[in-house]
Amino acid sequence: MPKEYKMLINGKWLSGKETIPVINPYNQEILGTIPKASQADVNAAIESAQQAFEVISNMPAHQRSKILEKTSELIQKHQEEITTIIASEAGKAWKYAWAEVSRGAETFRFAAEEAKQIHGETIPMDASPSAENRMGFFIRTPIGVIGAISPFNFPLNLVAHKVAPAIAAGNSIVLKPATATPLTALRMAELLMEAGLPDGVLNIIMGGGSTVGDWLVTDPRLAMITFTGSPPVGKYIMCRGGLKKYTMELGNNSAVIICEDADLEKAVPRCVVASFANSGQICISVQRIYVQRSIEPEFTRRFVATTQKQVVGDPLDKNCDVGPMINVHEAERAEQWVQEAVAGGAEILTGGKRQGAMFEPTVLTNVTPEMKVVADEIFAPVVSIIPYDDFDDALRQVNNSRYGLQAGIYTQQIDRAFQAIQKINVGGIMINDAPIFRVDHMPYGGNKESGIGREGLKYAIEEMTNIRMVCFNL
Repeated sequence: MPKEYKMLINGKWLSGKETIPVINPYNQEILGTIPKASQADVNAAIESAQQAFEVISNMPAHQRSKILEKTSELIQKHQEEITTIIASEAGKAWKYAWAEVSRGAETFRFAAEEAKQIHGETIPMDASPSAENRMGFFIRTPIGVIGAISPFNFPLNLVAHKVAPAIAAGNSIVLKPATATPLTALRMAELLMEAGLPDGVLNIIMGGGSTVGDWLVTDPRLAMITFTGSPPVGKYIMCRGGLKKYTMELGNNSAVIICEDADLEKAVPRCVVASFANSGQICISVQRIYVQRSIEPEFTRRFVATTQKQVVGDPLDKNCDVGPMINVHEAERAEQWVQEAVAGGAEILTGGKRQGAMFEPTVLTNVTPEMKVVADEIFAPVVSIIPYDDFDDALRQVNNSRYGLQAGIYTQQIDRAFQAIQKINVGGIMINDAPIFRVDHMPYGGNKESGIGREGLKYAIEEMTNIRMVCFNL
């Protein structure tokens, strides 16, 4: 019988009346079952978080820091076990799952450091004639109960980016992990409790977005929603959620510009990894590559040859580069988008074939801006190579998107780098690197339909606290 996992409410592991299977996308093995939360369960989780907020918000910063630091140590201690869970439930290749666990530990460590650095500022009140005899400053205070909704593609680190800063700031959390990949979050919760997190500070409920997710985001007792997912769902949450704070990380169709002076020895392998890691199911995966026409044939030749060396198969195989997509439905959708592009004149240079949830790393050319594989977020191992003649036109094409998360440019000319910095409307731009680059303490988030607010521990804590102004009349 598959293992029965439970939800976490007020420090207790509870079953539900109905269950949902968690399936290995590579071999369709049932890894276990999780309880489908009822509305009463969601209500209990929020009540628990409300009560625990009084505890965590009054806990000294050094104690919160110690819990987070201990959690980081425990994640490192159990790295192989957690890597296996991620590779099994998410289909992520072992080496990328291992790297995610390392990052998850680092995220908690950064949060532990930031927990001791939360502070306000003094305000020069006498800048106004009407406040000459006053002294003012502000402090940052935790906001309350935070609802966190996380995606399937980083089942540890994107959960950590919601949970760790919330705890660092003194908030309590009700977490709804993706139903496809909840097991990693449940293991993380066990480690947090082992590290000394008080009961009720973290509650985990599971179920569909239209039921459990909706009950969560519409509850007026929540002070904030932090969500990672698609723009349509993000917009829906903000419409339904009412007057709360929101952090929304909503995806991208990341572009990189390859100038004629680019170092192809570095650019090609990096862009291949950035296109196909985690089967392209990363918000900052490379989807569009704009290559200066004079070097496009050589870049394309090298890129295709390197792509064809990617090892596709069992994510638990430590030599694997590309595992399955999260499920067959998503692989079928990607296949349909590629077929639509081909029907419109695009050419497949390599890949394009699907078997179950496995989709080969695919390189397209002769695409047009309106094709879904260019205009929308494909979230699959599919990348398009697009030649350009004029650098300004390349910048325009990168900006010709409703998304704006991250972009990259390879060039040796500093003026071009600064042109890109000034003109490309994104939350982050990587110079001589692909847009997939992220370290966990930097500000991370997007413009346009890519989202609202910023993650990264210091910046997430700012989102998860309120400013309280204090003024003394002397």
